[in-house]
Amino acid sequence: MLRMPSCLLKLTRMVLSHKPCALFILIIGFVSFAYIKLYWGIWKDPKSRAPTYGLSAEISCAHYVPSALDIAGGPSPPTGNVFFVETSEQTSPSYLFSCSVESVARTHPASRVVVLMKGLAKGNASLPKHWAFSLLSCFPNVEIRPLDLTELFSGTPLAQWFLQPQRQQEPHFLHVLSDACRIVLMWKFGGIYLDTDFIVLKNLENLTNALGIQDDNELNGAFLSFKAKHQFMELCMQDFVQNYNGWVWGHQGPELLTRVFKKWCSLGTIKSMSCKGVSALAQEVVYPIPWQDWKKLFEAVSALELQKLLKNTYAVHIWNKLSHGTKLEIPSQALLAQLYSQFCPATYAKMKQD
Repeated sequence: MLRMPSCLLKLTRMVLSHKPCALFILIIGFVSFAYIKLYWGIWKDPKSRAPTYGLSAEISCAHYVPSALDIAGGPSPPTGNVFFVETSEQTSPSYLFSCSVESVARTHPASRVVVLMKGLAKGNASLPKHWAFSLLSCFPNVEIRPLDLTELFSGTPLAQWFLQPQRQQEPHFLHVLSDACRIVLMWKFGGIYLDTDFIVLKNLENLTNALGIQDDNELNGAFLSFKAKHQFMELCMQDFVQNYNGWVWGHQGPELLTRVFKKWCSLGTIKSMSCKGVSALAQEVVYPIPWQDWKKLFEAVSALELQKLLKNTYAVHIWNKLSHGTKLEIPSQALLAQLYSQFCPATYAKMKQD
């Protein structure tokens, strides 16, 4: 209850003596006093402040998330794991990160979509309050977990490599660490690995023991699909340690996979083929836009051109290292905007809202 100050009490006595001017002053004073008291009361109580992040109360999950019954024609057992890995301490996912995970969750409703993030505290059941985590929690097949690197590398040739502290001083360490994680995940658990700058258009599970050609000379590990304990992945782990060079960009990633595949198939040059049970997929399958042409992602295309471009494509790599600083108009007819709209509509709706 508000206590009336002494100055207002004096004014009250004046009002009681029938002075109209004093009545007017009394009303103005009381209203001003009440307003100031209320204003400071709100900002001194943190509970009364409006939340500044998190969309759990704003997103209607039922509006966005397709039912597994609608997609699969009936309940299905889990058919495998799809892995994403974030090796930095980043816990504020981008629109593209969110779109990547959402597009996989939609095209793989019967699979576990596992997002491993180094920045998440181990054993902490609650996620950071960020709109992307709220959005992705709508999908029952998405699991977001802390990445325990020591545990992941244990029992593999990379365990000793990871424990050497000087590695973290290398210029491309985070990328090399990501390269290490993906081949170990494929060897230990099997399934599908994807970088967080893919937009997935179709179910990838029929692409088994496969990786994609990014250009005429090289394979890329942004997409991998292998059965657990596959010999090809074992050879990749061995090459990682034996031919290690963390100072050369790509040496532990695309170049490693290319080296191993050439030995595996006794090849001099890379070409689309299947050899001893491992497939090098044609460029259009998962890398339809070459990295040299990444700007095409921001160019307008008609619906017919889009359909033709993606006819034999399962996923589109966005080359975020090159494209991340480019402004994307939302909405627009840009190829990337149309991919967002069709394959990650919940993320797209958030982009339009922002």
